[in-house]
Amino acid sequence: MASEKPTPGLRFDDNGRPFWRASKPAVRAGYPVKSVNLSELVGDEARLSDRCVKLQREMDEWLLNGTTGAARPFDGTFKSLLDIYATDPESSYFELKGPSRKPYDTYIALLRFEIGASRIDLTDGTDIKKWFAGWVKPRKPGGKRTVARARFIIAVIKAALSHGIIRRLPGCADLRAILREIEFESLRSRDAVITANQVTAARAAAHQAGHAPAAFCYALQFEGTGRQWDLRGVWVPMSDPRPSAIHDAGKKWIGPTWANVDDNLILRITPSKTEDTTALDVVVDFRFCPMVMEELEHIPTESRTGPLVVNPKTGLPYREDTFNRVWKAAAKVAGIPASYWNRDLRASGVTEAREGDAKTDDLKKLAGHSAKSKTTGKVYDRAVLAAHRRIAAARSTVRPRKG
Repeated sequence: MASEKPTPGLRFDDNGRPFWRASKPAVRAGYPVKSVNLSELVGDEARLSDRCVKLQREMDEWLLNGTTGAARPFDGTFKSLLDIYATDPESSYFELKGPSRKPYDTYIALLRFEIGASRIDLTDGTDIKKWFAGWVKPRKPGGKRTVARARFIIAVIKAALSHGIIRRLPGCADLRAILREIEFESLRSRDAVITANQVTAARAAAHQAGHAPAAFCYALQFEGTGRQWDLRGVWVPMSDPRPSAIHDAGKKWIGPTWANVDDNLILRITPSKTEDTTALDVVVDFRFCPMVMEELEHIPTESRTGPLVVNPKTGLPYREDTFNRVWKAAAKVAGIPASYWNRDLRASGVTEAREGDAKTDDLKKLAGHSAKSKTTGKVYDRAVLAAHRRIAAARSTVRPRKG
């Protein structure tokens, strides 16, 4: 019998889906591609093996060529441009944090594999359109077209080309200009709205499954209109410069703790999207959030230490995959359509506020958006707190009408 083809770096997640993982020495050395999702190759052992071999070879070449941070060589191909974009300390890639960087790593790996050998100066708009059409195709027969995925891949290409322009790399400026002339298929605006009753049902399901902290997070996302990762935190590589006392499996956790909640039950956090720009805080008064106050009854005062949201099964903050699995199970029990995402809780909270005639300026403050007028931190803090209370009052008129 012929021996099986080699599959270096191949791993499987808890659901049996294959992925490739870089070696620990490569990750410690700063190799930009930590892992690559290979779900699309399930059932095709030959392609799965070839992909793993290619990914392993690229990692080995990267290690062999040195990892000191010196400028990577540019040979005119997309592969070399992507390598430079993902390793140059001056690249905007290093401004990406936590959840924002993960899809970039995924699609950088995909682009290196699919178009890495193509020369930038020989690529024109028709090539890009053909690639986009391929990326939009359903990943499985009968599946949905993946417009969001294709647009994100284009965004990665644009980011890499922009860095190439900064580094005066040949061909980058011309192709970036060509991309500006192409109108790619747009995404349909999401219209998913999760009701207060559905949130209550999802919270109950999470409690039933032994995940009360997840239910607390749902309440905060909905009534505080917070982003999931800003509330549960994120696990990042040890190389991330931000300090953390919570380490596990080669990563460290960055996120809000109970120290962000004062004695008056007011939460103050700086969203990840604004911490390096406006640094404006999101301020939420728990006492004006009925669902949050209900969840607090399940959290004894003496237990309100450390991370704000913790997986009770591990005693550590939730990993993204685990949190999403818990949400899917709770949403199913609550009768929330499978197409609705956990992150729709934030938008749904805003929708409820608008139905209560909350002011747009108040909603901007609660979302952490920059105010037009320049104000001091203390004045802005008071304004945001007042805005949240007005929004909460407006929302309180909506739920009785909806039963």
